Amino acid sequence: MIHESAKIHPSAVIEEGAKIGAHVSVGPFTYITANVEIGEDTEIMSHVVIKGHTKIGRENRIFPHAVIGEENQDKKYGGEDTTVVIGDRNVFREAVQVHRGTAQDKATTLIGDDNLFCVNAHIAHDVIVGNHTHIGNNAILGGHVTVEDYAGVMALSAIHPFCSVGAYAYIGGCSAVVQDVPAYVLAQGNHATPFGLNLVGLKRNGFEKPEIRAIQKAYKEIYRSGKTMEEVKPTLVEMAQTWPSIQRLIDVLETTERGIIR
Repeated sequence: MIHESAKIHPSAVIEEGAKIGAHVSVGPFTYITANVEIGEDTEIMSHVVIKGHTKIGRENRIFPHAVIGEENQDKKYGGEDTTVVIGDRNVFREAVQVHRGTAQDKATTLIGDDNLFCVNAHIAHDVIVGNHTHIGNNAILGGHVTVEDYAGVMALSAIHPFCSVGAYAYIGGCSAVVQDVPAYVLAQGNHATPFGLNLVGLKRNGFEKPEIRAIQKAYKEIYRSGKTMEEVKPTLVEMAQTWPSIQRLIDVLETTERGIIR
């Protein structure tokens, strides 16, 4: 179903069964398959491919040669009806790839709201991306990766499968991340190691000085105290009673499977 207010270029191919919302624009030579749903006011430019069971929210912008909802590259994938679900107001620049999930995991690749995916970024199967993130040019999010709210993964960086990048963390360019990056941490290198906190990001996003000082104290407990993670946790739990933002650091210590970067 194509809404009467949508603007579809005559050369675009939209299969019967696709749902195209109000005021959507679809550019030349774009291909959209039957099980795709596009929310209102979304702009889809030329030579875009959107396939599979893919749901895209409203006010997104999708630039030329982006491919969304294509089969994933997991060798175990057997053509199952897995999905891609995308929120609102995201920007997918040229040649970004977003692959559908696998039956072996959650069967969906999930992207939130207000994210920027720069040229040729690769979002692999079963990835979860939160809100307000920045994924740089040629960055790679391997399968099953989680990138939390307000995090940044800069150009040419690669996140190993099953790793997480915490909220407000920042991965510098050309980095290889093979373990979890806790919230707020600034990381760089191959393999990525911590270089303090993403203070610029914290200040830009409204963290006040007392809270930043508390996060700095928590960072020192984790990285400079010489204590084991089990020894650090009670201190962090006590701090979290005053500063709930510390709970994000406790969470990664309790849930990490690959360990945190050191």
